[in-house]
Amino acid sequence: MSTSKHLLISIFMIIIIMVVGTIGYMIIEGWTLADSVYMTVITLSTTGYGETHQLHEQGRIFTIFLIFFGVGLCVYAASGIVQFIVEGEIRTIMGRRRLDQRLKRLKKHYIICGYGRIGATVCDILRKKPFQVVIIEKNKDIIPLLGESDLPYIEGDSVNETNLLKAGIEQAKGLVAALATDADNVFLVLTARQLNPKILIMARAGNNEVKSKLTAAGADIVVSPYDIGAENMAQKIIRPNVTSFLNLALTHQRKDIQMEEIPVSASSALANVILKDSGIRQEYNLIIIAIKKADDTMLFNPSFDTKIKAGYTLIAVGEDKNLQRLEKRLNPL
Repeated sequence: MSTSKHLLISIFMIIIIMVVGTIGYMIIEGWTLADSVYMTVITLSTTGYGETHQLHEQGRIFTIFLIFFGVGLCVYAASGIVQFIVEGEIRTIMGRRRLDQRLKRLKKHYIICGYGRIGATVCDILRKKPFQVVIIEKNKDIIPLLGESDLPYIEGDSVNETNLLKAGIEQAKGLVAALATDADNVFLVLTARQLNPKILIMARAGNNEVKSKLTAAGADIVVSPYDIGAENMAQKIIRPNVTSFLNLALTHQRKDIQMEEIPVSASSALANVILKDSGIRQEYNLIIIAIKKADDTMLFNPSFDTKIKAGYTLIAVGEDKNLQRLEKRLNPL
């Protein structure tokens, strides 16, 4: 029997025995409701304050019956309530311990600071890749939702160094500062950059004035959701078809049209091979629309004689399964 079911049965039994005892004294002794309830309570609890009124013979027999059966049922019910409380605490402790162990094993993960609308959306997209993520959230209304999910999370303030260290910032690949206020995001970026000078930091800016402050604090990428939203609305008017294509390619709405960036490993068989000999178009049915070189320069619409080199990043378009095959070819284990 589950603990919750045991608890419900225990509460139901206590109510039943209380009702039976109260009605019994009211009928047998003719007592008032208050006196009957009081007598039932002190009998079942074995308090021993004494009888409320002088009991007749039938009342004494009923009291003996109530003691034999009622006290035993109350003990059983009390054990059910204690079991529910204790097991609940144990589950909480064990769940927290498993979560802590899970956090310690994370490497090359992303820390999402703030699980509001922006943080939750970023988290969902990263997990589809999939990337490992850790959430830091202090809003007590959101914590139960995180507890029910499979997401590793830390309850507390993101600007607290202890929470960032617990989230594994020293081993993390990136951090997303998506807190509610710009001031909190600036302080978070400063703290994160001090704890890990090499980590990639993306920060949310509420307005244009704070962008320079976030950059100065150490953010690698500063994004204003309002600017992006406004620009996307304008592009839908100016270039509706282009915007629709990009939305399909970037939001995983369709598996046959995906756009992906794939770095080239030095151990890849395609390293130092020119595009026309790589077989990317023939074997994978993919289109290479751009190549990002090691010096961060971007080569758009590369020619067939462009050489693929280690450290380059290929930007390809095609079916998701073919992109995954190419990624394995460019980054062999």
